[in-house]
Amino acid sequence: MLASQTQVARTWETREKVTPSAAPPAQPSIAIPPSPTVFEPLEATPELLAELVEQSARLESATPEEIIAWGVERFGSRLTMATAFGPEGCVILSMLAKIAPETYLFNLDTGYQFQQTLDLRDRIEEKYGLSVDMLQPELSVPEYEALHNGPLYKTNPTQCCFDRKIQLLQRGVEGRHAWMSGIRRDQSADRAEADILGWNKKFNLVKISPLANWTKQQVWKRITSEAIPYNPLHDQGYPSIGCWPCTQAVAAGESDERAGRWSGTAKTECGLHTIQESDGSGI
Repeated sequence: MLASQTQVARTWETREKVTPSAAPPAQPSIAIPPSPTVFEPLEATPELLAELVEQSARLESATPEEIIAWGVERFGSRLTMATAFGPEGCVILSMLAKIAPETYLFNLDTGYQFQQTLDLRDRIEEKYGLSVDMLQPELSVPEYEALHNGPLYKTNPTQCCFDRKIQLLQRGVEGRHAWMSGIRRDQSADRAEADILGWNKKFNLVKISPLANWTKQQVWKRITSEAIPYNPLHDQGYPSIGCWPCTQAVAAGESDERAGRWSGTAKTECGLHTIQESDGSGI
């Protein structure tokens, strides 16, 4: 049964409890030049693709902060990040606050997000001074559901994701050359193929995944040691949080981090993180 926003769920027991420790050394802030009036599109030239292969291999042994710094120095104001305020996204935001706080940040505000997710955006801004742009579809939820004679997430969730996520993403990255992703290789079989750097064919952007080779334990160790704000639903049995109609809590001890998303269907991704070009190669 799909969750409502008021559902009370059991504690997520898979999160590692970590004793707070000293924070990592501070990273010097990198000044980002002002955004140009017009962004020239980036082309996947042989030279660029070769550069990405070379740099991705080099950055395999780098820290996430070093990977982010590379992206900022390479792409400047043409770098962006779309965040759903998951644990990984919150960790990256905490790093960006030290390295490049001027980076353009946005959230795909589908109209179906949990209130806890919206509240987390305010907590992030209060702690780090980061402003996350909340991009919204042209049609409100009532208008969208009226157009489709009811909630489309019940009858065609893939189309709903396309209309209220992927199209928003296309708007958010317009004119940009690179984006940052919070995906990790150990999250799913599909994400296991993720590179630190890669070319995203669907959106014609360089995709940067600073946490690709991190584990869940490393993410939560950083959250705990630095008191990084996170979604309280993670403590209530939600390993992965998306739109409330398509997200539910899972049983204690469930190891699949994508469990609870589109439960009862074969769907496991909204289309932003899948490797196949037909579904989008991810944020």
